[in-house]
Amino acid sequence: MKVSGIDIESNINNIKAQIEADNTLSPSMRTAMDLLLLIVTLLCQRLGLNSNNSSIPPSSDQNRKKNSKGNSTKKSGGQKGHKGTTLPLDDNPDITHKLIVDSTLLPPGNYTDMGEEVRQVVDIEFKRVVTEYRAQILENELGQRFVAPFPQDVNSRIQYGIGLKAHAVYLSQYQLLPYERIREYFTDQLNIPLSSGSLFNFINTAFTKLEETQALDIIKANLRKEKTLHTDETGININGKRQWLHNASSLDWTYLSAHEKRGHDAMDEIDILPQFNGVMCHDHWKPYYRYECLHSLCNAHHLRELTRAYEQDNQAWAEEIRVFLVKLNQEVDKAGGLLSVERQDTLRRHYQAILKAGEKESPAPIPVKGKRGRPKRTQSRNLLERLQNYESDVLRFMTDEAVPFTNNQGENDLRMAKVQQKISGCFRSANGAKMFFGLRSYLSSCKKQGISGSTALTLLLNGMLPNIFIPAE
Repeated sequence: MKVSGIDIESNINNIKAQIEADNTLSPSMRTAMDLLLLIVTLLCQRLGLNSNNSSIPPSSDQNRKKNSKGNSTKKSGGQKGHKGTTLPLDDNPDITHKLIVDSTLLPPGNYTDMGEEVRQVVDIEFKRVVTEYRAQILENELGQRFVAPFPQDVNSRIQYGIGLKAHAVYLSQYQLLPYERIREYFTDQLNIPLSSGSLFNFINTAFTKLEETQALDIIKANLRKEKTLHTDETGININGKRQWLHNASSLDWTYLSAHEKRGHDAMDEIDILPQFNGVMCHDHWKPYYRYECLHSLCNAHHLRELTRAYEQDNQAWAEEIRVFLVKLNQEVDKAGGLLSVERQDTLRRHYQAILKAGEKESPAPIPVKGKRGRPKRTQSRNLLERLQNYESDVLRFMTDEAVPFTNNQGENDLRMAKVQQKISGCFRSANGAKMFFGLRSYLSSCKKQGISGSTALTLLLNGMLPNIFIPAE
């Protein structure tokens, strides 16, 4: 293990040898020195952690170097054989300008109209649209007045429309803009004064509609029926208190829920995992193994842990199994997600052989006579035993084409909630967090299935849901 070019491990071993050779030291002094060396070792190990060998995000890496692609000899732009894309012409333009040839500028002669050359300019327009309803009033000879009925959702002298509300909620709950920036946007760009209180009311209305339409219950029901489910959890701050955000998601659906507990009590209360019978992808958080379904472990976590074991503990087997897993993933991708049974058996034996050889580098601790409990294992030994004991779960991506190599889907679905907390610092109330995670679950599920956020929210505020929420017959 090296920190700033210094071989920490060899220096500590030299110091330990000197302590052992010094007969003048008292037992208490030796114990104190051993403790100090242990603390130095632990601190140096932490200094050696980065995004490649731990769960630390890349943004925390000091002096992070970007991967350089190097100078290319190719010309800039699309390369030969590349299928480019361009804006298609719109069949129904909003504005059409007819351009007529000035005949006074043409040379003498007879000309025939050969049609038109079309060019289009795609632009946007920021403006507010005010719709006024004028209800006729009739009065009979008895003085009785009859007023034409207004549309059902027009119940105030002046009010905000559904489109505006949907746009404001979208900016807040999906694009994660703070209230003040949304207020400034509406004021500057659209000349619409919008208060923070109004924005909160829009969000509250959208969440109320979400509960009335039972959209979240439908999402949970669909997740229970998925073949592959991604689960993860992360710490969040709600009104200054540490709580946990739980995620269950798939390629089509997302469900986020905050809970004061991290383990199975929260998972049982959320009520997705207890009824799930497919393959659950996760990062080996032990409470997930309480559920009687098949499991698949995230190999992105394994690759980082193996890198740490190689760099800090000098475990050659860790680098060998890391390279094996990377190449195996590439082979599975080329094969379309599933290898033949014969090939699986060959690779499984290779996997087992590497780990078996690793036992010599990272042997199990020898039990101390008279000392109760399980002997303490090193991080590398724990990782080795996990890869051995959970072999089927580590390698499930090569035996089931529906199972991915990593749990990145689950982590990606949590990421924006962490971004929101980074922007705002915390969620100020449990109710605010509940609304955010509920609407985020709805919008993420719609987005995954090709429905834009504005369309999804406009339907929701009208008391309707997209067709994806209607069960197939």
